[in-house]
Amino acid sequence: EDGALAPSHGRGWYVSDGAADTRNEWPNSLESFTETADRMGLIATSRVLRAATSPSTIDEAEQLGIAPGLPLFRLGRVRMLGGAPVAVDWALIPAALLPDAVSYDFEADSLYEALAAAGNELANAETTIEAREASSDVAAELGVDAGTPTLVMHQVVRNRAERAVLASTVQYAGDRYRLRTYFARHTRTETL
Repeated sequence: EDGALAPSHGRGWYVSDGAADTRNEWPNSLESFTETADRMGLIATSRVLRAATSPSTIDEAEQLGIAPGLPLFRLGRVRMLGGAPVAVDWALIPAALLPDAVSYDFEADSLYEALAAAGNELANAETTIEAREASSDVAAELGVDAGTPTLVMHQVVRNRAERAVLASTVQYAGDRYRLRTYFARHTRTETL
């Protein structure tokens, strides 16, 4: 009852360090890391690994629906909750959609809020989630051993006009984040 123990599905019960509590769940709606942290009463911060503009590759351009070679703002961050590293987040944004990217402090500022301020109302995201071992680079940023299981989320976020605004790959430390979703079964109705 005091929260000293936390369940881990399929693994048992563990002494809680406060980071793994039942509020630490993914939302069922599109929200930023900062918004999720705020909703859970936690402080989100970031350490910027890269914030630069460079030409898009053919694959990146295809993913974002732009011409190859057009400039992309590339933002790499270690995402933290309460000072503890939770994820490594790499984002690609067509530079034309965030022309003042360099004016933001992405150690504290929300990328979603920056995109909205630039006139990009985010509407939905196509998301793929997979398990992957942490590479030595990712492991070092998350403070875990290389090969540690992580949860990787690939996402293409679109605006109300269904234009791709952001492509991201976020690699979460497997023991620091939980995926919870909701499924509903739709009944078939037949017309006579």
